[in-house]
Amino acid sequence: MTTMMNFAEMPDANGFFGDYGGQLVPPHLKKAMDDIAEAYEQIVQRQDFQDELQHLFQDYVGRPSPIFHARRLSEQLGGAQIHLKREDLNHTGAHKINHCLGEALLAKFMGKTKVIAETGAGQHGVALATACALVGIPCEIHMGQVDIEKEHPNVTKMRILGCKLVPVTFGQATLKEAVDSAFEEYLKDPTNYLYAIGSVVGPHPFPKMVRDFQSIVGREAREQFQTRHGKLPDYVAACVGGGSNAMGIFSAFLADAGVKLVGVEPAGEGVDQPGKHAATLSVGKPGAIHGMKCYVLENADGSPAAVHSIASGLDYPGVGPQHSYLKDLGRVDYQAVDDQACLNAFMTLSRVEGIIPALESAHAVAWAMRIAPQLDKEVNILVNLSGRGDKDADYVARKLGL
Repeated sequence: MTTMMNFAEMPDANGFFGDYGGQLVPPHLKKAMDDIAEAYEQIVQRQDFQDELQHLFQDYVGRPSPIFHARRLSEQLGGAQIHLKREDLNHTGAHKINHCLGEALLAKFMGKTKVIAETGAGQHGVALATACALVGIPCEIHMGQVDIEKEHPNVTKMRILGCKLVPVTFGQATLKEAVDSAFEEYLKDPTNYLYAIGSVVGPHPFPKMVRDFQSIVGREAREQFQTRHGKLPDYVAACVGGGSNAMGIFSAFLADAGVKLVGVEPAGEGVDQPGKHAATLSVGKPGAIHGMKCYVLENADGSPAAVHSIASGLDYPGVGPQHSYLKDLGRVDYQAVDDQACLNAFMTLSRVEGIIPALESAHAVAWAMRIAPQLDKEVNILVNLSGRGDKDADYVARKLGL
């Protein structure tokens, strides 16, 4: 197998992936971030922590998640073979539980009195509320009012699980504002609170930490595909908002030059329409947001631009710093899929394979559906199906008049 540079050493000691990442925070908050980084490095070296996390992954989450060959969909498209890494089958319905368990255990290890987080589509919120209930630590989730109304099933689950849900009504009242609100609450007492960031974003050590917890997806997928097919997939694709599910699966394939990696962003109503998409890596530029350097969609005055996606979990004007670095290196090809193609993929996968995907994941499925007919039948595309669409079913049904 042809290999390329070793990516395992990223980030550096200061939390940078090339020019991206770091800790763009005030001094008192830098100490809190450094304390989290130190505690994380301690806890991951402990065998009891690794044993407990592995036990929970297996007996609580239901790992390993399987890889499913979408034969009927592949035949219908008449080209490459599409395979799905079924993170939608995890407990709580998405990949988010992978890092939420790690963050909740870290909070308990550090003696924190409350875990705070933002959520977009609600999957991170549900997963964190679940993990906090499991370890017995209070949980507070900030969620944009627009997303609360759109993702009602997840709102109900969070309340049942016992978390405090804080509606965010300012600005666009979506994911960026939820991050702003949660961060403001965290700043009140960073010594006793842990901000459990929901993606590979924010100040160091969160992009590294969330990636590490999510890397189980890639390790499993690589071994499963190799065992079943005797080779690696030709393409690995995943949706990208902040980018946690994508970094999770990409991490195991970065050094394999023969595997093409594709991150699929939300084109919304068109990447040529400012404020109507969230294709940060496709049309954004290097900047800073939420304590990190990364690609950002900005207004002329440098403030974060308004964004839109039919998928609430992708509705973010920044992106993980490691994704920004991988874009500049050319190691990952970042593409964009619009709302209509996403909806089409959502309905097609549901009716052809009996799998209702999250709208976020449907972006990656849509890209695979677009490219597959152009490729030979011997080509294999592995899509990270990052979540299930229970949360989106009522919204899609109303939108399509079903």
